[in-house]
Amino acid sequence: MPFACRMARVVLESFNSVKEGVRWYVMTDDDTVLFIDNLVEALSKYDHNKYWYIGGNSECISQNLDNSFEMAFGGAAYAISFPLMKALVRILDDCLKRYQTLYGSDHVIQSCVAELGVSLTFERGFHQIDLHGDISGFLSAHPKAPLLSLHHIDAIDPIFPSMNRLQSLQHIMKAAKSDSSRLLQQTVCYDKRTNWSFSISWGYSAQIYEKIHPPSILQRPLQTFHAWRNTPRQSFMFNTRPLTNDPCQAPHMFFFESVDNIWNNNSIVTNYTRRWPWRLPACAPTGGHSADMVSKIQVFSQARRLTWGGRRRECCEVIPSSGMKVTEVKIRVRACMQNEVMA
Repeated sequence: MPFACRMARVVLESFNSVKEGVRWYVMTDDDTVLFIDNLVEALSKYDHNKYWYIGGNSECISQNLDNSFEMAFGGAAYAISFPLMKALVRILDDCLKRYQTLYGSDHVIQSCVAELGVSLTFERGFHQIDLHGDISGFLSAHPKAPLLSLHHIDAIDPIFPSMNRLQSLQHIMKAAKSDSSRLLQQTVCYDKRTNWSFSISWGYSAQIYEKIHPPSILQRPLQTFHAWRNTPRQSFMFNTRPLTNDPCQAPHMFFFESVDNIWNNNSIVTNYTRRWPWRLPACAPTGGHSADMVSKIQVFSQARRLTWGGRRRECCEVIPSSGMKVTEVKIRVRACMQNEVMA
């Protein structure tokens, strides 16, 4: 029996030994980090008594072409409801015979799921991370969805500068411990006095642009990374922005340093510091207001979990400071008011 089918059999037969009462089975790889509180909350919106196959695609078009756009990638993790798993186990032997030529066990399972009339339900917080290099651009522009998983941690650069991979994971877990629901959630706001745009990826990074850029632009990841495979065609399943030395387009980068819980006013404060000097001139159209002197950004958010059903991204606002030459910027993240626009 081919390796993919053997792996699929191991997966399904291990599930078959579990007793009734389980709601979900989650499959993932050993080089994947799961954010359990977010995963439990994401699955709670589905009726576990029905047939559900929930997961995500690869970030790279070529990987989905080689497998299937209807396949949940196992590295990113996927969830199968108990009734669907019971049905899969019943058709296991015949199904594996039909899909002996497929490469991966996750593709075999997707093909068996399709025979039961079930399609993939996408959750945008599952991340296969079929990327190489520095993924800070990807993590700084996370979609509006709870962060559920990060795969291929050993195949990418450490996600924080000046740290190794283990230190980076331990570091981001400090933010997750305080509020996993906001982790990597992006919000955009502006300081009209200086013509600066701010993009906050909560618990990970903060960016200052010396020009007003609309949210539709800042929500596109900077392409700090490259694809899993080098191909001549468009590589990614999402739009990206190119890296540039244009001071009006390139961001000042700040990374998560620490988190403080302030219980008396029910706030969480995350701190972001500059990790390398800005070596570009000021953006001329802004009138010369350089952000070079800013060394730290503080972000204040409410100490309560986000609710996801039908909600907007959060809004943010720059807390006014005295004078123009500030070294620390304070930003408040809050729920958007009715009819408020972020631009």
